Amino acid sequence: MRFWSTIPERLKLTVVLTGALLLLVAGVWVAVFNERLYREQKTRDVAVEAEILAASVAGALAFDDRSTVQQYVDALGANPEVEIVGVYDDKGVLVARFARKDAAEGPTLEITRPVTQGQTGLGRVYLKTITEPAVRRASRVGIIALLAVMASLLVAMMGTGQAAQRRANKALAERAEELAEANRQLEIEMEERARAEEALRQSQKMEAIGQLTGGVAHDFNNLLMVASGGLDLMDRTEDPVRRQKLKDGVREALTRGADLVRQLLAFSRRTALKPEVVDLGQKIESMRILLDRSLREDITVNMDLAEHLWPVELDANQLELAILNLAVNARDAMPNGGPIVVKAENAPSHRRDGETGDYVCVSVSDQGQGMAPDIVSRVFEPYFTTKEVGKGTGLGLSQVYGFCRASGGEVRIVSEPGQGTTVAMYLPRSNKAAPEKPIEAVRRRRTRAQGRVLLVEDDEGVAALVAEMLTELGYAPTRASTVSTALDVFDRDPAYDMVLSDMVMPGERNGLDLAREIWKRRAGVPILLTTGYSEAAAQATAEGVRVLLKPYRIEALASELEAAKADARRLHA
Repeated sequence: MRFWSTIPERLKLTVVLTGALLLLVAGVWVAVFNERLYREQKTRDVAVEAEILAASVAGALAFDDRSTVQQYVDALGANPEVEIVGVYDDKGVLVARFARKDAAEGPTLEITRPVTQGQTGLGRVYLKTITEPAVRRASRVGIIALLAVMASLLVAMMGTGQAAQRRANKALAERAEELAEANRQLEIEMEERARAEEALRQSQKMEAIGQLTGGVAHDFNNLLMVASGGLDLMDRTEDPVRRQKLKDGVREALTRGADLVRQLLAFSRRTALKPEVVDLGQKIESMRILLDRSLREDITVNMDLAEHLWPVELDANQLELAILNLAVNARDAMPNGGPIVVKAENAPSHRRDGETGDYVCVSVSDQGQGMAPDIVSRVFEPYFTTKEVGKGTGLGLSQVYGFCRASGGEVRIVSEPGQGTTVAMYLPRSNKAAPEKPIEAVRRRRTRAQGRVLLVEDDEGVAALVAEMLTELGYAPTRASTVSTALDVFDRDPAYDMVLSDMVMPGERNGLDLAREIWKRRAGVPILLTTGYSEAAAQATAEGVRVLLKPYRIEALASELEAAKADARRLHA
């Protein structure tokens, strides 16, 4: 104080003003710094909420359960700082939304997070919140400004500004530590919740897998019993009539096994569909005899097909299988017989997943027992059936569901106890024209040499069988078991007339990689890939490689080989 009294008044004023200015600048800097810290913390908190929402809706979004997704969105809307919440599917279509009407004024923060399941992207979530209300923001800035002014006065009056600044810094440090501790607790709670949700999903997944594997094992054991028993009996008889009957039984069992696999793949949406433009009126009418033979004599099938139906682009075989599954279910729902109505009509401006478009509706109706709401909610689950043991696989409606979704459409069901059931498939309209005549399959036996084929197949049994088929069709096959071996064989002798390869091969490269490498070495070589299941099948088709689905018969193999050669001639003419 003695030193202060010796300082001239003008210098004292300068020191006080300078100190006040420095404190004011420091106060503004603290406000900006605190604002930055707060916004970063708020951004992390909002991002955490978005990630929790993305993890919560993943399962519901995978099964297109819009009501469950909306429940999660509404629950997040309970936070008064949340303005808008949106959930979109993998095509960018809005699935669920919440928007607060009486949102407070203030700066906002927008966060988007992807919704994934494993490596598969299912969509994204959008979250918009208020970072801080304007009143609170202004009050905080005002308080800091007031503190700066008071500190300036204290410096002028008492010279204790530094002590006050230290106290303020200490309080801010304590608050920051409290916020950091709260954030750590929140992260711990989030991790515990994530572990609990993951455990629940894993439990549900294992339950579903157990149900699937049990049903598949039961059905395939029956089919294997028919096939193995039939082969044993064929070795024990010389009667040609009985041998033919046993052979027909084995072939029917194999066909049923192939149909079962197609149904499973259709439900999982992993099957490699072969879309084509279809005239629904002609296709459904051609099924009349098939339906009559598949149903009982006390069941009548009535066709109600509208004129000028729009063309659709889909897998015709899967369409026939879906209609047949629905007709069989309708038959079983009417133990005393009755009419089944197969109806097809255009559905303009049909609304699906929040969007409007042109569809064609194909429905199958019965006057049977109907179903209760709790049964209707589960009918599309694989291996869920209300039929007696041995009367149904529980995969019919699952195949219909998977087929419609994979074709870009949807399936709806209306049923009440005692009022019958109607299952409607909505299939998107195609702008392409339907072909006038179907392409006939090549069924005749090749009696002349068709050329040399490089056969690439890792399975010994399949390779031996396909080699016999090729020989029967007039081709001379040379077999390789891996992509590397096939490329070595082709490099030594590139004069092969064709390449027939499996899609899935041992090692890092598959059949599509083989096709690319061979075309680099010699453009124009006809290539045909085969697969029972592969996510790369669609990519192969997009790159101009024909794909033949397993299991296949010799007629289909002959037809696809000819088509592959025709494609090569057309592209490299």
